[in-house]
Formats: sequence, C-alpha cells, structure tokens
Amino acid sequence: MLTSKLYAPTLREVPSDAEITSHRLMLRAGMIRKAAGGVYTYLPLAWRTIKKIEQIIREEMDAAGGQELCMPIMQPAEIWQESGRWSVFGQEMFRLKDCHGREFCLGPTHEEMITTLVRDEVRSYKQLPLLLYQIQNKYRDEIRPRFGLMRSREFIMKDLYSFDKDEAGADISYKKMYDAYTNVFTRCGLKFRPVEADAGAIGGNHTHEFTVLAAAGESEIACCTACDYAANVEKAELLPIDASEEEAQPLKKVETPACKTIELVADFLRVPLERTIKAVAFQDENDALVLAFVRGDHEVNDVKLQNAVGALELRMADEAAISAAGGVAGFMSPIGIKKGTKIVVDSTVMKMKNAVAGANEVDVHYTGVNPVRDFTDVLTADIRLMAAGDPCPHCGAPVEITRGIEAGQVFKLGTKYSEALGATFLDENGKEKALFMGCYGIGVGRTMAAAIEQHNDEHGIIWPRAIAPYEVVVVPVNAKASEQLALAEEVYEMLLAAGVDAILDDRKDRAGVKFKDADLIGYPLRITIGPKALEEGKIELKVRRSGESCDCTKAECLAKVQELLKDL
Repeated sequence: MLTSKLYAPTLREVPSDAEITSHRLMLRAGMIRKAAGGVYTYLPLAWRTIKKIEQIIREEMDAAGGQELCMPIMQPAEIWQESGRWSVFGQEMFRLKDCHGREFCLGPTHEEMITTLVRDEVRSYKQLPLLLYQIQNKYRDEIRPRFGLMRSREFIMKDLYSFDKDEAGADISYKKMYDAYTNVFTRCGLKFRPVEADAGAIGGNHTHEFTVLAAAGESEIACCTACDYAANVEKAELLPIDASEEEAQPLKKVETPACKTIELVADFLRVPLERTIKAVAFQDENDALVLAFVRGDHEVNDVKLQNAVGALELRMADEAAISAAGGVAGFMSPIGIKKGTKIVVDSTVMKMKNAVAGANEVDVHYTGVNPVRDFTDVLTADIRLMAAGDPCPHCGAPVEITRGIEAGQVFKLGTKYSEALGATFLDENGKEKALFMGCYGIGVGRTMAAAIEQHNDEHGIIWPRAIAPYEVVVVPVNAKASEQLALAEEVYEMLLAAGVDAILDDRKDRAGVKFKDADLIGYPLRITIGPKALEEGKIELKVRRSGESCDCTKAECLAKVQELLKDL
C-alpha cells in the first residue's frame, strides 16, 4: 500500500468529544469516524487491525474445535419470549416490527437463536460435544454510549456456544475456551487478567471476564497481593467481619440535628465510622422499595444487592416510597420499617455490637444497636463492595484494586436455555436430557481499543506487531528526490516479497509530517531512506515502542527487519 493512496484522514487537533485515549487516537489517526451516537465507521487502518484480531480469534477457536457459522442479526421475538428474556434487556434491546406486524429484535446476543438451531438438529449424544461460533455485529441501545468503541450501540463480537451431554463435558468445553481466550489476548500483545465476574442478564452459574489492565477501564478489579485470586468488584466475595465482644447496651434514641449523612452522625456523636450503620434506598423494576444496610465505612454493591433480591434492575428510591414504608431519608434503619418491605442487611452489619443507626425520625438516631437482637424480618447477605486492603476470600491477604477493560467473557450456562427452549438429546440409555451449554464472547472492537489504551505515548499509538495495521512503514525523507524514492520502493518491494506487511509513505510532504503520522498511527517499525542511504549506504531502522534506532545496509535490511519484528 502507498500512503498517497491510503484513506486515513489524520487530525492534528484533539477532538473535543473524545473522552479517553483510545477514542482520541483512533479519531486522530484516521481509523474511525462517528456516524451517530455510539455508531462508527471503521476506516481502512482500523479495519486491517480488526481483521487481524479476527484471524487470531478464528485460529484459536478452530484449534479448540470450534466451527464457524453465521446467524441472522434480526431475531424473532418468539424465541426470546420462550426463554423469558424478552423483557430482561429492557430498553437496551432494539425492537422492530415487519410489514405484517410481527415483532423482531436486532440481536444483542445469540443464546436463543443458537439454542433453537441446535434443538431442531441435534438428537443424540453421539453428535456432542458441539462448539459453534460466529464473528458478527451486535446491537444494544445504550442509554449513554461513550468512550468510542468501548460502549457503543453497534459492535463486533465473536460469540461461541458449546453444547455437551453432561456437566463434566461442559467443564471441559469451558476449560478449552478459557485456554483459547488466554491464547487470543496473549497473541494480541495485551496484559490481562481472567477475573471472576457476575453473569448479569446472560445468566449461568460460573463466569470469568478477561480484563485488559488499563486506567481508563470501567471495571474495577480486586487482585490478591499473595495468591492468584482476582475478581470484578461486583462479584468479589467478602467474608463477614467479626466485631469485638462486648456487653450489649440498651437501645437508646439520641438527637442528631441536621445530621443527614453517616459522616456527620459519626462526627456529631464522636464515634468511629465503622461503628455506624448506613442506609441506601432503592426501587426495583416494579417500583418496590429495597432498603440496603452496610457498615458506615463500607459501600453497597448494587449488583450483589440486585442478585440478593432477584431484581432485574435497581434505581435510587424517591422520598415518597421511603416515607410510605415508614422510613425517613437520612435517618433510616430497619427498626420501625413496615412489614413486607424488602430489607437486606450486610452480613458484617449483623455481627456489629452497640452500633449507631437511624431511628426513622427526623434528627434522631439510635445508639446501642445490636442487629442480631434489634433487626427482624431482614435478609442477611454479602452486599458490600470490596475495597483496597480487604482480605482475600481465598487466602486472607489484602487485595489491591486496579482498573481494566472487559474484552471477553466466558460463561457456564448449564441447562438454563436448553430447558427453557426444549433443547434435548437422547443419552446412551435412550433417555431424553437437556443439553449442557456454555457461551463465550470477545468484543473485537473493544480489544482493538483496549490495545490502544494499554499501548500509547504522547506521540500516538504503539501497536503490538500482531495487530498493527501495517508492521513496517518505509519513509523516503524526500520523495521528490527520485533516487531516494527509487531506493525506498526497492526496500518496500523486498519486504513485501518476503511476506512483511509493509506500507510505503511516498507522499511529497516534509519528512517531519511523515514521521509524526508514523508515530501517531503507531507502525511498530519505521525504515528511513535519506541522503545517508545514497551517500554511505546506511538505512535507518527505528523501533516505535523503544525509540531505539540502528543502521544497516540494503543487503542487511530484510534480515534486520525480521530480527527486530520478532520482539515487537
């Protein structure tokens, strides 16, 4: 490819609506352009990287026994209604009707479609195990699309689905995909951690997220400082903290004027924050009130709480709902709340002694609160958010919190979808059984964006060689000088003949402009053909990642390029 022919409109200014590094650099490097909120066109440079990531994925999926197919993007409502998920996705699902009034959706995922396909074709255990995958666009109507390709309405995903005759077989398929994903992200040149995660709307009883470590990530990851435990903080398990033994004091009301936050209460009563109980009020999708109580220095984990009460979604409660249940915003505890209200108390709170909690009266709190004695008709569960320094649930060592980008996720689904959709087979004894399933997704565009978040500097992108749009750029310092350009063309053709993915910057622009574009786009290796190449026979090779450069002759160039590329 000649740069003079390449459609890559680079920008010198930073786009004002781009919030994170990958979004800014992909716009500036002429890789993507916005069509609408959360909808992007991939320009040639980005598309080459997408295709390289897809090829790595295909090779690993095929090596693990996967078979590629392509399913419809437009899916009939009936199969989603049959599985019970038509309402779970809520506003995120793009819904439409055909000219006959029949309902469809644009696929946000394909569990229903693949399960009904296999249901109608697989009859015997002899046809199992089965691993089917596709790489295809998905659609989710994000309320707030942001961060470029990180959270968009239209995105490219690889989704594979496994079908096995029993749980043991499903475990084998899960391990195959876990290992294949490890290979994919390693080959893409990424630093990542597989972490325990929440299954969300997909469901299932076991799942890992493959999280690319990056400061711009939306996921918070708890990593043990001693063992290999790692989990998304939404999933991270926390053991209850025992309070010191002391004699129970009587429950007593005290005035706490204008103390509407737990910090103000602790300060006013001169007690440590960890001896207070904090209330957070939510409403579920049916407007039912859900009250959550955690220790004053802890935070409520919305996902754990949602799972504890079986809600599809939670939002902050309004004061009318709180008042109707007998509560007073800013001064709440389970004491005095009307029966029938959903009250969830963190397991650590239930171990507290002589704590401070709201009295459900304006400007009044209780002291001497002993939850085991004083809290009735409550659900006890682990609903707090893990924080740095909390003990690892596996070994007890402190955890640290880092950020990351979820680029892939693997799920054990069990028989959730096969039972709902009637996908069965006959076992060795002729008995009908439900298929054991797993599903496995990789965000292809997200992986590209995550690579940029992890590999960049003040000059631009620094691509890992395996997914760079081009591995090498050949730059004649002065393309107007015919001898320089001719030598650059010779080197370029030599690289192509040897299978090196190269591009020639034959533009008549100043050398500084071409060097800046090469750094912005992030080609792993730059070859510079200048006056020295003609006068002294010296060709400069410069590594984008380290900035290190060396000289070689034309005869040595190919071998030196191949040697340098091995480490990039």
